[in-house]
Amino acid sequence: MTTPSVSATGLVKTFGEFRAVDGIDLEVRQGEIFGVLGPNGAGKTTMLRMLATLLPIDAGRAFIFGVDVAREPHRVRQLVGVTGQYASVDEDLTATENLWLFGRLQGLRSADARATARALLTRFDLEAAASKPISQFSGGMRRRLDLAASLITRPPLIFLDEPTTGLDPRTRGDMWGTIRDLVADGCTIVLTTQYLDEADQLADRVAVIDHGRKVAEGTPDELKASVGSSTLQLQLADGADTDLARQVMWRVVGREPVLEPDTGRVNVPLDTADSAADVLIGLRQAGLTITAVSVAQPTLDAVFLALTGHDTTDPDQPADAVQDKQFQETR
Repeated sequence: MTTPSVSATGLVKTFGEFRAVDGIDLEVRQGEIFGVLGPNGAGKTTMLRMLATLLPIDAGRAFIFGVDVAREPHRVRQLVGVTGQYASVDEDLTATENLWLFGRLQGLRSADARATARALLTRFDLEAAASKPISQFSGGMRRRLDLAASLITRPPLIFLDEPTTGLDPRTRGDMWGTIRDLVADGCTIVLTTQYLDEADQLADRVAVIDHGRKVAEGTPDELKASVGSSTLQLQLADGADTDLARQVMWRVVGREPVLEPDTGRVNVPLDTADSAADVLIGLRQAGLTITAVSVAQPTLDAVFLALTGHDTTDPDQPADAVQDKQFQETR
């Protein structure tokens, strides 16, 4: 049996009385892209930093390729590369100088560090900018350089913490291609994201994190299937009795509808698309008016709403914000 890239049980991290990570279990197989999906502040970054030895584990155990994270952190650091939410490069140095410096810090001889820098700049299409200071780089170029820096020692496991945050759609798509190429070359990727489409496009399996806890795990298709084979999307008329509408929908389909707080749209999970007509008839008989209706395949958006009751933009729990402040204070 192949040793998992990541195996963790009961991970806990607290900051004072605040429980940022609350008993998470995780197993990541070798050669997969594993997505960790959740809103800002869900605890994703906290968990990743624990696994990468950047934060101590308060309770639970974690292993990277069978190596105990708490007991052998130096061995673990030889097995992982980490790219955070913000580029860790030096603004005053050029791209080549940054990569050379990272190489030297990781024990490479000067000539080897320079050769590695050239190879990585070529791989990430940054050759033309090799001699430019980072202050002249675009956001996408910074992200690519930061990812290149995490690959200097060719680690078998790479943690990517929201790698496409703030990127334009084209650059985001380019980054997705780079991530797929890394896996094709034999890497395992753990990817944290608050973008549902990113998890859907990239991840072989997804763990949904909310309030510091894992609330679901599976392939994107398995998670979608958990809320039904289809989703009926309704827009109730202004002033409609939403409580009555919920009761009608529950009576007809036997599932709890999910209200999108920002749009007022209601998502009704269906076992079969044919059930949509029964819901519409029930609403009409109850005297409820709808202004728009559609039936679609379920999305990860619908899954997340069904599991947590809110969307991924809801900063309901400031786990990572608290953790970031604490992390900066200890540096």
